[in-house]
Amino acid sequence: MALLREEDRNALRQQFAALDEPVTLAVFTQEMECQYCRETRQIAEELAELSGKINLAVYDFVSDADQAEAYGIDKIPAISMLRGDENPTDYGIRYYGIPSGYEFSSLVHDIVMVSSGESGLSDQAKAMVADLQTPLHLQVFVTPTCPYCPQAVRLAHQLALESDLIQADMVEAIEFPHLSTRYQVQGVPRTVINETVHLEGAAPEAMLMAKVQEAVRQAA
Repeated sequence: MALLREEDRNALRQQFAALDEPVTLAVFTQEMECQYCRETRQIAEELAELSGKINLAVYDFVSDADQAEAYGIDKIPAISMLRGDENPTDYGIRYYGIPSGYEFSSLVHDIVMVSSGESGLSDQAKAMVADLQTPLHLQVFVTPTCPYCPQAVRLAHQLALESDLIQADMVEAIEFPHLSTRYQVQGVPRTVINETVHLEGAAPEAMLMAKVQEAVRQAA
């Protein structure tokens, strides 16, 4: 049974008609042990059917452990979004957990963004990211029913596209309760930067950049 309605598929076909470079969705799954692995893979499959510029690569988390290690995938279901089909560029954009509900819009947004290679950040934010010398890991905790979460996820992924030093993960809080407990996630979205710096809510770009600078200072 298809997850996407026909009217949604038609709208997405029109949106994806303007894609520039190919985008590869690298899906990591293990259907027998992962609650939402099948649905996550199906979402990626149905998106790939809508455009010749969306490629799909499916890996088993155990039997394809070398690929999981290469992409730094440590939990499933996971999607890594890459630009290109031969020797694709990995921007460090990750989805951990099913990108359903409001988060489906983040996935679509990222496909268009990665295809274009343009983050859409302000010139000031781009300049700050260009000066980075410290690796940053952003984890954005979300739930599918949170209408404010996509804004936080998109902004984190925009930063990842701008710098090889940044990895940004969407983490579905309910699917990974041990991480939600570890990072004291009591509401979403909650962004965790380098384990120690936290930001609550769908903050504007300037507020997130201030937190990024705080994380850089702590790492110095």
